[in-house]
Amino acid sequence: MSSVFSLIIDGRIPGNFAWADDVCVAFATIQPITPGHMLVVPRVEVAHFTDLDDDVLAHLAVVAKRVGQAQRRAFDAPRAALIVAGFEVPHTHIHVLPAWDEGAIAFANARPASPETLAETTEQVRAALRGLGYGGHVPAALGSPAL
Repeated sequence: MSSVFSLIIDGRIPGNFAWADDVCVAFATIQPITPGHMLVVPRVEVAHFTDLDDDVLAHLAVVAKRVGQAQRRAFDAPRAALIVAGFEVPHTHIHVLPAWDEGAIAFANARPASPETLAETTEQVRAALRGLGYGGHVPAALGSPAL
């Protein structure tokens, strides 16, 4: 059975995509901790990050770095934070979020966001990725993981 993330990647559930390549995608979480909170998810469905192929894990880290750079630019955040927890969905994913302090990056602060807010904050990340020279990995359409 496919994970909810595989369904999003396959386009069977809507998503707001900021990044797409052959290995992974980055899309907005529906319950962001901070505005612009993204999930970097491999296309291959592997439950635990410790079971990923080393090259895939390294690629996820590079994409998370680039998404974090874009978030810092888009939201004027002093930091970008990473969280790898994996309890809520059995498909490896890295939470990447703009951060202003450690206390703000707790899952207890996650709140549902409206579709309009998710689209707006994802567009901000997409624009920043383009501005940083990564436009070749920004999907042509917000709702599509295809380039």
